Amino acid sequence: MKIIEVSSAIIIKSNKIFVTQRGYGDFKDKWEFPGGKLEQGESGEDCIVREIKEELDADIRVVKFLNTIEYKYPTFHLIMHNYICELKNSHLSLLEHEAAKFVDIADLNKIDFLPADLLILEDLIKYLS
Repeated sequence: MKIIEVSSAIIIKSNKIFVTQRGYGDFKDKWEFPGGKLEQGESGEDCIVREIKEELDADIRVVKFLNTIEYKYPTFHLIMHNYICELKNSHLSLLEHEAAKFVDIADLNKIDFLPADLLILEDLIKYLS
């Protein structure tokens, strides 16, 4: 089975968490924490800074490593490194996603997340509490 290794950014602003909606592929319309695939030799932190610049034209600062989760999708095994981040400024542009929003911590369980992203929530809620 193919292994895909990615990093995701959990961007927090004014006690709200930024989530994005996929606009393409098998998981179109599902919500996720933004991010993308690690390039060879790239650290998780470098990956997430690069991916957020490419996908959202935004500059972020990595605050803290949150966790790594693994999830087996039908066609691949995902390894996802998750980082608490903050915006360096308020600029965000949707270059690849269908939609995006900042949500309250209390509303995270109402979001139709991808299965792997759901695994992040327990540690994220502990971190925010």
